Amino acid sequence: MQKKCYRPANWKDYNKSLVKRGSLTVWFDKNSIDSWYSQEQTGEKGRPELYSDLAIECCLTLKMVFHLPLRASEGFVSSLLEMLNLPLKAPNYSLLSLRQKHLVLPSLQREQPNGSKHLVIDSTGLKLYGEGEWKVRKHGKSKRRTWLKLHLTINERTQEIEAYVLTGDNVHDCETLPEMLRQAKGNVFQVTGDGAYDTHDSYAAVINIGAKPCFPPRVNAIKHKAIDEAWRLRNHAISQVRYHSLEYWKEKNNYHRRSLSETCMFRFKQLSGDKVQARTFERQITEVGIKCRMINKINKLGMPIKKVA
Repeated sequence: MQKKCYRPANWKDYNKSLVKRGSLTVWFDKNSIDSWYSQEQTGEKGRPELYSDLAIECCLTLKMVFHLPLRASEGFVSSLLEMLNLPLKAPNYSLLSLRQKHLVLPSLQREQPNGSKHLVIDSTGLKLYGEGEWKVRKHGKSKRRTWLKLHLTINERTQEIEAYVLTGDNVHDCETLPEMLRQAKGNVFQVTGDGAYDTHDSYAAVINIGAKPCFPPRVNAIKHKAIDEAWRLRNHAISQVRYHSLEYWKEKNNYHRRSLSETCMFRFKQLSGDKVQARTFERQITEVGIKCRMINKINKLGMPIKKVA
């Protein structure tokens, strides 16, 4: 069977959006300027917070966009405020590190249009610390080479990240599915993932939100007594693969849209890197959350519309 070849139907506009990704145009809207300093009292003992969460998020976003260390981030933000003649001060680098640990980020999701959505899910690895690829190739893998696991939920239509969970590399993909579905708000008609989600609990979690689970049965999958809807749907998927083929099942259930999750992960690593800079888990969660918001904002500049060549 000949493989379909796709080309962007809006190449002119998409090409402009790719150029805009490297634009250094920076501005602060009135809301950001007015909300730079904290106006609320936390009620906790000690000195009140001077900078708002918005200011801290802004500085950390610039830090991750330009891959800067904390001290350089303070200098970069200070120079921007000075060039724009704004009567604001940049937070100290130690304050940025301290506030990053407990920073509460806004929801990833924007207002959704009417109708249901199709969610695709997958996971990838982010390097935490350890030797680089050159040293590994020359001298072998080190025991200190450590990775984190990033689980993403992507809207199939908009290709935006709607939910994320950061875990250790020993956490299985299916264990994080209920949490990702809780984060993804709105009406969902289908959730698609690879064979790692082929479990009863994954089927049940998707059914509980009123959606259709689409997980390919594993090679050694066997049927179970259909005591609930989750087992019944899984048995039906196994039967379709046995009596037809895996390709037939994938085509019938629109499984190939799952590849968009791998495209999103490639975009994430290309634009924000394949490693995390923070050294504590709480700060790493904040760092990944800001990067996901950054990717969604970049997507709004323009995305390709595919057509068959």
